[in-house]
Amino acid sequence: MQKLKILMVDDHPIIIEGYMNVLMATKKDDQELTIDTANNCDMAEIMINRASKEEHYDICFFDISLPPSQDGKYTSGEDLAKLAKRVLPDTKIIILTMFNESFRIHNIIREINPDGFLIKSDLTSMELADAFQHILKSPPYYSSTVHNFVKQTFTSDIYVDDINRKILYLLSQGIKTKSLLDHIPLSMSAIEKRKKQLKLLFSVEDGKDETLLEEAKQKGFI
Repeated sequence: MQKLKILMVDDHPIIIEGYMNVLMATKKDDQELTIDTANNCDMAEIMINRASKEEHYDICFFDISLPPSQDGKYTSGEDLAKLAKRVLPDTKIIILTMFNESFRIHNIIREINPDGFLIKSDLTSMELADAFQHILKSPPYYSSTVHNFVKQTFTSDIYVDDINRKILYLLSQGIKTKSLLDHIPLSMSAIEKRKKQLKLLFSVEDGKDETLLEEAKQKGFI
């Protein structure tokens, strides 16, 4: 009998109930699942730290959007996933999120490198069940949106570092160039220089930010 201890973290109890029902209904005959749940960062932190001293979790599911911890130390599922990777190094990490912007996807892969990365809008009950079994045997498993982003990014001959990705992402969210100073620790001249470099990289001939964003989106960077 394969006994699996699982932690699911999501601030919507009905979503956790749905995940649990799918896994319990589709588990293999030789699998026994014990599932703990948490609805916020404080609860999850306690469970992760307790597991590091007692029986470890085999798999942790983290939603990205969560109420922050009371002390402000943990503000999202990303923070909790980093904690879990640090104190539970043998635990498989699965990210489930509604965020599908390429900047967020890239950042999560770079910072967490999860064993599973599922966009909720991609997800069906069958895919969740298949992803769970796949991750147990041969991680990673990416849902279609994540897979397409990774494929586009790594087949492109354009290299864009993390700061330039953030500039593209913020511009795509309607942030004006002068307001980028509030989000990026660079001078205005450095930001302008990076924007010019991006326009050269993406062959933007008219110099417009709109054209830059359109080209970056077509190549999977936004």
